[in-house]
Amino acid sequence: MAIRKRWSYEWFIALRYLRSKRQTRFVSIITYISVGGVLVGVAALVIVLSLFNGFESEVRERIIGERAHINVYSLLGDGSISGYDPLIDIILSVDEVVSAAPYVQEKAVCTPVPATRNAAAGVIVLGLDIESGRLATNLEENIAFGSLDLTAAPDPDSPTGRPLPGIVLGRGLADQLGIIVGEKVALGNIQSFSLTSALTPYIRPYRVTGISETGFYEYDASSVYVSLDEAQKLFRLGDGINGIAVKVTDRDEAGRIAEVIEADLNRYTEETADSSVASTPSVAYFTVDWMQRHKGLFRWMTLEKWGSFAILNLIILVAAFNIASTLIMVVLEKTRDIGILKSMGATASSVTRVFIIQGSVVGVFGTLLGCVTGYALCWTQMTFEFISLPPEIYLIDALPVRVDILDFVSVAAGSMLICMLAAVYPARKAAGLVPVEAIRHE
Repeated sequence: MAIRKRWSYEWFIALRYLRSKRQTRFVSIITYISVGGVLVGVAALVIVLSLFNGFESEVRERIIGERAHINVYSLLGDGSISGYDPLIDIILSVDEVVSAAPYVQEKAVCTPVPATRNAAAGVIVLGLDIESGRLATNLEENIAFGSLDLTAAPDPDSPTGRPLPGIVLGRGLADQLGIIVGEKVALGNIQSFSLTSALTPYIRPYRVTGISETGFYEYDASSVYVSLDEAQKLFRLGDGINGIAVKVTDRDEAGRIAEVIEADLNRYTEETADSSVASTPSVAYFTVDWMQRHKGLFRWMTLEKWGSFAILNLIILVAAFNIASTLIMVVLEKTRDIGILKSMGATASSVTRVFIIQGSVVGVFGTLLGCVTGYALCWTQMTFEFISLPPEIYLIDALPVRVDILDFVSVAAGSMLICMLAAVYPARKAAGLVPVEAIRHE
């Protein structure tokens, strides 16, 4: 009961001191300004962090949608994988694996047909198993013009009506070459080509059936997509592939699942190895998940996010200085009152708590109002999309925002801690007043 009474009178005095006398309303105005400073700082922090979350989410969705969560590669021979169906079955038997698809990925030269325009570009050719439906990308969702048709169809410009396989170009590449859907291009395999040799590039023509757009210039300006068997013919791989693309249910668990896949594949290789031939290496296959492949990009985004967090905390620090200055002015204004309290038996710790409570109340009110304001603005943007972006540049038509409750909790905790620390010095100064000197001074 004594503790409750002590805290009740300390709370009463602290809340009473938040409102100054009429003749000195200046202190009360500064208190409101301090609350406003905390509000602005907290709102700015949660909004900026939500914007970074939105952009990071967009980048992840588009990168991961264009490329698989996990890629499986071989260390045997020249790195190509033959007889991959048993490997795919093993991968699909792993829990949380959604799909596993063979693919070919090689470099080539792409040029319009007929070569009336002086245009050519180095490209990355991706051979996908469209016919079997084994895909680990969102290519079909990214088709901006035309369709995802990689099958062979008769060439109307050829007198013999020879079939031409379909090809999908990235939008940036199509713009660079001046190609639209329905026109023809040629891909040249230049792996064995040398300026000092008599060899000529192996060239195959294609008809453009679609143009894809992912929103990333790096992909859109260099990627072309053909069927798996056509890529094998172009690069003379026979029945081999470059790797196996894997999608999982939870992309954040890709690293752990990749380790399981790698262990299962290498165990299968050891079990099926022919003992009559040279010993098979203990690691015949290795995996690379999406976090390893884009480690630098996501590290940079994380560094930028928390760097901005640290810089914007300066706004809250400014508000904390306002709180400290307000409490110092309250101490000066209430010197006589503090002296009377101490002469009536109030302890130094009680006086300290009065001013700590006062600073904390300002911090809590400002933090709560800032969180509410920040969430309201984020919700408004997510719901009504008032701030728009040119989709031809960013591929998204509105500023992306994603609210994360952990960001709000961390910002609120940091803000209230800073405000409490700002009240420590004025509280200690008030607690150190000598009652007789304080009353005599007044």
